[in-house]
Amino acid sequence: MTAPDGAVRRVRSGSPWEEPFGFSRAVAAGDRVLVGGTTAFEGEVLHGEGDPYEQTRAAFAHAVEALGAFGLGAGSVIRTRMYVTHARDVDEVGRAHKEFFDAVRPVTTLVVVSGFVDPRIMVEVELEAFRGAVS
Repeated sequence: MTAPDGAVRRVRSGSPWEEPFGFSRAVAAGDRVLVGGTTAFEGEVLHGEGDPYEQTRAAFAHAVEALGAFGLGAGSVIRTRMYVTHARDVDEVGRAHKEFFDAVRPVTTLVVVSGFVDPRIMVEVELEAFRGAVS
């Protein structure tokens, strides 16, 4: 599943915004795999509507699933980014993050934003993974 040296491989998730916005869910380039903004949406269904913890869990599950196309999982993650619409949700978002990455301890950024494309979205996440030995 690894692209040849110097090759870039892109994976789509079926997000309704991929085609109109022209993006891929994940891109592998060299030893890095980047997973772009991922939410709790699965098709037309928003998992955890109104619940920042459940939305974060679903978003990270989708993002880690995208890494699977490259033979990677949560243990390969070296950076996470979380975007939330309310500072009051930081603890719940952090709790979900810890469940996925406590053993990995990636570099992490959390930013409060004014909103997302769909106002029901409370959390969006991004991942960066390394395709090599991670300690």
